[in-house]
Amino acid sequence: MTDDQLLRYSRHILLDEVGIEGQQRLLDANVLVIGAGGLGSPAVLYLASAGVGRITLVDDDAVDLTNLQRQIAHTTERLGQPKALSAQQAVAAVNPDVLVRPVVVRADAQALGELVAAADVVLDCTDNFQTRHAINRACVGHGKPLVAGAAIRFDGQLSVYDPRDAASPCYACVFPPQQDFEEVQCATMGVFAPLVGIIGTMQAAEALRLLLGVGTSLAGRLQMLDAKTMEWTEMRVRRDAACPVCAGRGELSRGRAG
Repeated sequence: MTDDQLLRYSRHILLDEVGIEGQQRLLDANVLVIGAGGLGSPAVLYLASAGVGRITLVDDDAVDLTNLQRQIAHTTERLGQPKALSAQQAVAAVNPDVLVRPVVVRADAQALGELVAAADVVLDCTDNFQTRHAINRACVGHGKPLVAGAAIRFDGQLSVYDPRDAASPCYACVFPPQQDFEEVQCATMGVFAPLVGIIGTMQAAEALRLLLGVGTSLAGRLQMLDAKTMEWTEMRVRRDAACPVCAGRGELSRGRAG
């Protein structure tokens, strides 16, 4: 670690739970952030400011004027630019030492296979059900922890799905792919601007804690925020033994443990 890095990350290094060794783990880490919008903007900025060395940022959308109400990584000057490239510029302004790999593609199964395999932690900052399930399948398949957030209107939610833990549910255990969920998006339903900041920042915090091994992750717990009252509700969630995505993973994990 250089002298500049020791100074830049000094407030982390002062924490007993982080120290120089923990900060070095962050510098060596590779985090995959899927979605560079309302959730991805604060998530990627905090990951970068905290010193995560490599960030792969996936988004196939372009910056639109309606995004600027809440997507803080983007600016008026970058209207029309791909969001992944715009967020790369935002990160460079905060911490030029972070290597950001912008990937301007839709996060389909083929792309996710390669990207998830190379990551230490994955953040789902997307806003559609089909992509969320594709991300979850890739994370289960490659054994990578997934930090999933969502925000619409005044309602936010957050959880961690960690296939390294046989007791941890996957996203499909909690939100079965065969169920008919109503697809709601900001374009039609609206979203309270600071809500995406709250949830996206917490996604970054969960990712950093996973990388550092600090505290207890949200695996097995779904946290929900009502931003009209600023009240949090927590629900315990369990792995579904009949889950079409992770059932086999649970059996294999128990077999190795025995």
